[in-house]
Amino acid sequence: MILTAHFVFGVQLPISWLILPLAVAALSNLLMHRFMGAFSDRHTLGILLTLDTLSLTALLSLTGGPANPFTLLYLVQITLSAVILSKEWTWAIGGLSVAGFAFLFPVHVRVSVFESHHTNEGFSVHLAGMWIAFAAASFVITLFIGKVSEALRKREQEALSLRDQVARDERLASIVSLAAGAAHELGTPLGTIAVVSRDLELLGQGALGSPDIASEARLIRSEVERCRLILQQMSARGAELAGETPAPLDLRETLGSVKQEFAPPERDLVRTEVAGECREVVLPPDATRQALLALVRNALDASDGKRPVMLTAQCAAGTVSFTVRDSGCGMRRETLERVAEPFFTTKPPGRGMGLGTFLVRAYAEALHGSLVFESEAGEGTAVTLELPLPTNDERPE
Repeated sequence: MILTAHFVFGVQLPISWLILPLAVAALSNLLMHRFMGAFSDRHTLGILLTLDTLSLTALLSLTGGPANPFTLLYLVQITLSAVILSKEWTWAIGGLSVAGFAFLFPVHVRVSVFESHHTNEGFSVHLAGMWIAFAAASFVITLFIGKVSEALRKREQEALSLRDQVARDERLASIVSLAAGAAHELGTPLGTIAVVSRDLELLGQGALGSPDIASEARLIRSEVERCRLILQQMSARGAELAGETPAPLDLRETLGSVKQEFAPPERDLVRTEVAGECREVVLPPDATRQALLALVRNALDASDGKRPVMLTAQCAAGTVSFTVRDSGCGMRRETLERVAEPFFTTKPPGRGMGLGTFLVRAYAEALHGSLVFESEAGEGTAVTLELPLPTNDERPE
């Protein structure tokens, strides 16, 4: 446009001086295009738009100042900032544009062809009116387009969160269906093992006369019975996704029962504490114990079964928080971002399927609670399961 005005329309412009702001604007935009990934954050984009606004001010100052019809290009910078940047950046660039337009009045190179619409020297009411109109337009664009853009960004974020929630629910439903099917299929071989172990026990007590064989057979039967109970629970949970009814829970007994689930070597490493004066809460009993059991199991694995794990419960402001803290190796940021994804695990093959934390988070979200991980490499991990407590009107009889 500058070359067209100079060579086609014969407008006398200081071309040599115009090269510097044009070069700065061109270079900044070229770098942004070349390194799009590095310049994708809003802070960097705000700096680039600020640089473009300053370059435009320099160009207008050298080409007629406020009389230049291209002062309208200030609105382009404001509109872009309102669409892609935060409201703070938008107000900053809007204020900079209005100040830049005002700067053109005392500091500019006069171009006679742009001043042909007014003949009086010095102050021009027409140009002052243009500046006031520009300031009003800048204010309106900054205010209303900024609000619309912010609402659209918020709506987009909510849509992405809802999509992630639907995906998690679908994965949870498939896992529950898989568990129910596995429970059904494993019933037959477990029944066969129970019958054979019973025959082996009778054989050890009778014809073989071996108490050791009879004792081992009874151990097999007891373990088979334990597996059958677990499979019954899996089948029941698979048939009823809604979960169990909340009931009063004694916090000390609940933490103690979680500790008793582990064998003596690991059980001695688990330390429990109920902080504050709260002693009883209303929560789904089995689901809460299973969630805490999964978190403590992960903490023990992270501590290599050698360092203590702390399980703490505390009530505050209508919520109960269970915190599991270990002294393990901690997690890097990449691992921390994926720790609750299904089938993601850092354990060796055969040590876990990567479903524990996913199911605990699903349980927390079902109760409108949260599961928060805090960890740094080499400094251990703290996991907080926060669950809302029902009000007095919601408590079961």
